Amino acid sequence: MNPSKTARERVLETAEDLFYREGVRAVGIDTIIARSGVAKMSLYRNFPSKDDLVVAYLEARNRRFFANWDRAVGSEDAAPRARLRGLIEATLKRVSQAGYRGCPFLNSAAEFPAPDHPARAVISEHKREVRARLLGLCRDLKARNPETLTAQLIVLLDGVYASAGSLTASERAAVLKGAEAMIDASVNCP
Repeated sequence: MNPSKTARERVLETAEDLFYREGVRAVGIDTIIARSGVAKMSLYRNFPSKDDLVVAYLEARNRRFFANWDRAVGSEDAAPRARLRGLIEATLKRVSQAGYRGCPFLNSAAEFPAPDHPARAVISEHKREVRARLLGLCRDLKARNPETLTAQLIVLLDGVYASAGSLTASERAAVLKGAEAMIDASVNCP
C-alpha cells in the first residue's frame, strides 16, 4: 500500500481488490483494515458501514467502466457500426485478461438480491446507463428496432461477462461474428 495515499484511498483500493477477487460478502472489515494498514476508526470515519464501502467500490468501478467504454467506442464522429464493434472487441479483450473474474456489477447483484440494498441502486443506475448508451449507438446505426437490438446486445455482453473464464479464442471470435449478424439483421431489410 502506498503510504502517501489518504486512509480513504487506501481502504477503497484494498476493498476494491478484495471485493472483486474474493466477493463482497467473503471479505470482512477486519481484513480490509489489516490489509490497508489503517486504523478501524479511520475506516469508519470514511465509511460508516460496510454498505457505504460497497457503494463506494461500485461507484469507483462504474467510473472506470465508462472511461473504458468511452475509449472503446471512440469518437462520436466515427461510424456507429465501428463504435459498436469497438465496444464488443474491447469487452472480449477485457474478459480474456488474466485475473478477470466477471462483471463486478453482475457479481454484486448476485450477492445482494434484496432490491432495497444500497448496492442495488448503484447497480441499477449502471445498468440504466449501459442501456441508454447502447440504445444511442443503435439509434445512430439506424437500426429498424433499436430497442430490440439494444436488448440483444445487452444479453450477449452479459453472457460474455458470465462466461469470461471459459471462452476460448474461437468462441470469442464466434461472439463477435454473432454480434455482427445481429447488427446486420437489424439494419438490413428482410
